[in-house]
Amino acid sequence: MNEDRIKGQWKQISGKVKAQWGKLTDDDVRVSEGNAEYLAGKLQQRYGMAKDQAKKEVNDFIDSL
Repeated sequence: MNEDRIKGQWKQISGKVKAQWGKLTDDDVRVSEGNAEYLAGKLQQRYGMAKDQAKKEVNDFIDSL
């Protein structure tokens, strides 16, 4: 699933994002609106991940949809 489709279906997918990464706040998820870069940045911030690891996790999540 590409990022454009994710943005279009964000309301349905946002629940899966919250389930996957519980440390993200509702505001983090709402503001990201399917933006993979923003989401990866929030994962870095909340989980203390390296940039590459956060991007990999977001991409793996997108691929699993």
